[in-house]
Amino acid sequence: MFKYFPHTESDLQEMLKTAGVDSLDALYAQIPDSIRFKGDYELPRAASEMEVRQIFERLGEENKQLTCFAGFGVYDHYTPSVIPSLLQRSEFLTSYTPYQAEISQGTLHYIFEYQSMMAELTGMDISNASMYDGTTACAEAMMMAVAAGKKQNKVLVSGCINSKTYDVLKTYALHQGIELEVLPIKDGTTSLDDVKAKLAEGGVAGVIVQQPNIYGIVEDFTGFAEACHEQKALFIMDSVAADLAVLKTPGEWGADIAVGDGQSLGIPMLFGGPYVGYMCCTEKLIRKMPGRIVGMTKDNRDQRAFVLTLQAREQHIRRQKATSNICSNQSLMALFVTIYMSLMGKQGLKEAAELSYAGAHYLCDELLKTGRFKLEYDKPFLNEFYVTYDGDVDTLYQRFIEAGILGGIRLEKGILFAVTEKRTKEEIDNLVKIAAL
Repeated sequence: MFKYFPHTESDLQEMLKTAGVDSLDALYAQIPDSIRFKGDYELPRAASEMEVRQIFERLGEENKQLTCFAGFGVYDHYTPSVIPSLLQRSEFLTSYTPYQAEISQGTLHYIFEYQSMMAELTGMDISNASMYDGTTACAEAMMMAVAAGKKQNKVLVSGCINSKTYDVLKTYALHQGIELEVLPIKDGTTSLDDVKAKLAEGGVAGVIVQQPNIYGIVEDFTGFAEACHEQKALFIMDSVAADLAVLKTPGEWGADIAVGDGQSLGIPMLFGGPYVGYMCCTEKLIRKMPGRIVGMTKDNRDQRAFVLTLQAREQHIRRQKATSNICSNQSLMALFVTIYMSLMGKQGLKEAAELSYAGAHYLCDELLKTGRFKLEYDKPFLNEFYVTYDGDVDTLYQRFIEAGILGGIRLEKGILFAVTEKRTKEEIDNLVKIAAL
């Protein structure tokens, strides 16, 4: 009946004996009877492969494709068609990091190229071999700061950081004994004076800011790194990867750690994932960095070769001293953004960002002309901006949905709109027309 189950009856009995019980009922005895499921599973009848495909095709047809003006950390950027074709090649179709360098040169090579490109994009010295997503990358940076700060266990977090990221930070901090303190929002940005005041109180291991911030504002972080370093704290910047093609890089701001999500580098929104987190840092922090690092060397024939480096700190070797549980990476997604950056080049990345900037500013101007919207904070923004609306936001949002438009993200009392290079003038004008009703 259960021909696909790998364990025999003798296997089960051996495992139960090891667990110190004599039956499965005894193993689960602590589970309250009130929450145990006692009915029959409502499983569908057996179906052929063709029937199963038809079922999922019908389900897929129920998805409503909307014109996306939403962002909040996930952006509808263009994906060159060659990328999915290359990803599906058999030698690439894996998400795992290779252990055996002698049979994994191709995979190690593209991870090395990924690291090189991300280090250049962020202006930092070192990049690891990618992480699960941007939120966990930020949490790992928080733990790096505490590990580097030794007895300092407080981390200051800008109130302008994405709420999704902050939720993950709270979860990690709770179980790591880290004290998180949120810096107040001052006119849509983070106040340097507040940072200095909190640093002066002592015990701060790091300060986390976001660029652009939750309202889409491009903040001025002049003096932040210096203030942190005077108090022996690390300066951590969480940035949208694609935006760094035109913005001042974390390295230029003097950041010690740069993190964020690489989804904006051509990865489709994919209903929320999988994405790829990036982490870059200064060279002196390399041994505190979680995950893997691929290095280039030469073999015994003096030929170029790629290897995993600094494995002595990895969890499978020094687990008791590990500062993180990250021991793998999103290798397939790292390849995705590597191909994307290779295809686009520096100029292509810059042009995509400039088109997004132009579209967002055009949309903002047109919405303000209707007289029904107000730019909440009159600060510089790139491709995302936050406005308030003089009517009912929920009703407006529903009108957008009915017109086939994902009209931004409802945030606090207003809407956060985002525009990418995919949005046309006709699409923007259509949104404005609906908003003006």
